[in-house]
Amino acid sequence: MGTHVIEAGFPANGDAEFEAVRDIAESTEATTCALARIVDDDVETALDTGAGMVHIFASTSDVQIEDSMHATREDVKERAVKAVERVAEAGASPMFSPMDATRTDPEYMDEIVEAVSEAGVEWINVPDTCGVGTPARFADLVKRIDEHTDARIDVHTHDDFGMATANAMAGLEAGADQVQVSVNGIGERAGNAAFEEVVMAAEGVYGVDTGIDTTKITEVSELVAEYSEVSVPVNKPVVGANAFAHESGIHAAGVIENSDTFETGVMKPEMVGARREFVLGKHTGTHAVRQHLQQSGFTPTETEVRHITRRVKDRGAEKERVTVSDVRRFAQELGVDSREEAGA
Repeated sequence: MGTHVIEAGFPANGDAEFEAVRDIAESTEATTCALARIVDDDVETALDTGAGMVHIFASTSDVQIEDSMHATREDVKERAVKAVERVAEAGASPMFSPMDATRTDPEYMDEIVEAVSEAGVEWINVPDTCGVGTPARFADLVKRIDEHTDARIDVHTHDDFGMATANAMAGLEAGADQVQVSVNGIGERAGNAAFEEVVMAAEGVYGVDTGIDTTKITEVSELVAEYSEVSVPVNKPVVGANAFAHESGIHAAGVIENSDTFETGVMKPEMVGARREFVLGKHTGTHAVRQHLQQSGFTPTETEVRHITRRVKDRGAEKERVTVSDVRRFAQELGVDSREEAGA
């Protein structure tokens, strides 16, 4: 699909993950990135996979430094510098992530960013680890970090308050060069910024050519849902079953006439490998029913369309699932002419 970097895993987590990262590094043209803590063994294991990038992460918020790492600010900074220097020395691209950046003391953030920058870091990842950022504040954080480094900036956002994609786009607006995303938004707790949302927001809303083959987005979403056994909510943006589905009579009528009336106008279903659908239910109007009938080979009169629409609405109001087969049956029971009959 043209994805630029694949962060394949945390090799120090075990043999299986090490082998997975190594195999991905060997079999893809995309840059493969391996995760590592600021621990010597982690860094060496990540380098041994052959990954072209090593993403070194360390807690920088006081609560995580003290109660997760059981370390001090100075210790974290020294170990981060050492890890970055080792990755650079090995010829891989070092990325450093000040974990929990949105809850880190700004002055300490300045200090550690400057330190790893002097050590040769190529990327600074800005993570909203606990999902507490807002677009405006996250943009300010990215701008501040950019003032203290010559490295390129990458952002990593979480969806605890439903703002992962918005924060990611705000980071890009503020000067970030790259976004860490996951297909279907899978990630810790409420998840990460979703691959499909960020790509299509950049392409459609901002008019940016991301280099991603967007026509494969639906396919890869379905693959990830299948293999991860994490289903996609029907109302999920871009890839949910209802993303391009219309039930409301007003919406359906408008979309049949011109899809731009009640869709974004900058993201069409075929752009992501999906199809537009007209859902049948209590909000269905005559336009959608007429289209379903005509596609099924019927030539209904306006009176017949209204009669069948009423049956669809009544069935939908009873919270019954209404299918195209039901519409065909209603037409047959009403004796609606069909093209097959006309040909006979």
